[in-house]
Amino acid sequence: MAKKKMRLYPEYLPYVAASAFIAFELLLAVALLFPPRAGQAIDFVSRFTPKPEWYFLWLYQLLRYFPGRWTFFGTVIMPLVFISLLVFIPYMDKDGRGRKIAVVAGLFLLASAVTLSILSVFNL
Repeated sequence: MAKKKMRLYPEYLPYVAASAFIAFELLLAVALLFPPRAGQAIDFVSRFTPKPEWYFLWLYQLLRYFPGRWTFFGTVIMPLVFISLLVFIPYMDKDGRGRKIAVVAGLFLLASAVTLSILSVFNL
């Protein structure tokens, strides 16, 4: 018994449309039955202390060390120096001595970012 080949239009289209509609309805039902939490509950009594995400904690800590008119230096100039040092690390790594300088520079940047992040977490 040979099966008849069905084309997408007009034979398969009602089946595809019906399955897409059923899948959408199931997704809508699950979304309405189990709504996601929209963040933390707001406490209007306590004072709000903003905290950045973990990958910006080192910059947040630099704000504490460079207040007032030094803020631009601590939050713009120093990170630009750090990033430019990261960009130039591959160019330092040309010979044996350059490799040591590149490793020391990379470890210094990593250690400073981790240290500043830890200090920011513990509010030191």
